Amino acid sequence: MQLSRRSRLARALLHLCGWSLEGSKPHARRCVVVAAPHTSNWDFVWLILMAAAYDVSINWLGKHTLFAGPAGPVMRWLGGIPVHRATANKLVEQIADAFASAAREDESLMLVIPPEGTRRRVDYWKSGFYHVARLANVPIVLSVLDYGRRSGGFGDEFMPVEIETDMTRIRAFYADSSGKYPDRFGPVRLRD
Repeated sequence: MQLSRRSRLARALLHLCGWSLEGSKPHARRCVVVAAPHTSNWDFVWLILMAAAYDVSINWLGKHTLFAGPAGPVMRWLGGIPVHRATANKLVEQIADAFASAAREDESLMLVIPPEGTRRRVDYWKSGFYHVARLANVPIVLSVLDYGRRSGGFGDEFMPVEIETDMTRIRAFYADSSGKYPDRFGPVRLRD
């Protein structure tokens, strides 16, 4: 496989920083990428480098305030999509529509969603990632940044079928993962 210049540079930077890659590039061009554990602002830096190392373009949702001023164009260039949390009504449906539009245009859309929704410890994951994948009829791709092993990348890729079974699979994937701040990575579960 011929690596792009961007991919070679990202791999070199990760190697210099002591990180290794695990897994392989996702097969799906349109998917929901679960990003966990999410315990630090550094997760964003490693995420961007890992995506570049695999030579994939990702998109992610961020607070609209991140896109204000001179940082806005940079955040959009990095794949950011601004979200107004106060008016985020029907966000799942809006994102599913974006996947439908990408499919019509034969474009890629790899949307990264950290289901914890914050860098603080939470007792339950937000279920939006799952509902978006089901509604948009796209696979879920599990990704990990494991600070304990200093490795990250992509793992399981599957179509959502049944939430209990799928969450068991997701829980198993993240069972041995450690965030930058391990005490902030709570249980992998959804609210009933």
